[in-house]
Amino acid sequence: MTPTLIPMTPLTGAGQLLLSRRRFILAGGAACAFGVANAAPASLPTAVSLADELAQALKKGGPLLVMVSLEGCPFCKVARENYLGPLREQQGLAVVQVDMRSNRMLKDFKGASLTQDELVRSWRIKVAPTVLFFGRGGVEVAERLVGGYIPDFYGAYLDERLRLARAALRS
Repeated sequence: MTPTLIPMTPLTGAGQLLLSRRRFILAGGAACAFGVANAAPASLPTAVSLADELAQALKKGGPLLVMVSLEGCPFCKVARENYLGPLREQQGLAVVQVDMRSNRMLKDFKGASLTQDELVRSWRIKVAPTVLFFGRGGVEVAERLVGGYIPDFYGAYLDERLRLARAALRS
């Protein structure tokens, strides 16, 4: 059976603009990935005991950030390596990672043992990456940062939520 070729009509107007925008975003992602490949990728520790990790964060005067990730997620990789990992390494920010669909055990804020996947489901998270900001008592102190954004805006959204989380801890 010979495949049938369908002639393509050149895109004009809005279709061409949409295609150009998509190519621009993809090219930016490729350039970003190339830059990341030349540097050692920043990683995040896996959460073990949220209560202990929160206590350490509060002792340093900051919130605990928990990144909910998904294995193989390219947006998670960008958030981890370009934003959260560097904040952790350069500013000493308390950041840990929890993986969707992982059966690895951890302890929640009350000391109960459960899988990372069970914890993510209890938080009703359906999108990776999602970054949560926790304060005293394991209470969220800033709006969740859900999904991947255009890189120019992700840092600004993260900074604003971090500012709000820190302010909530001071009050």
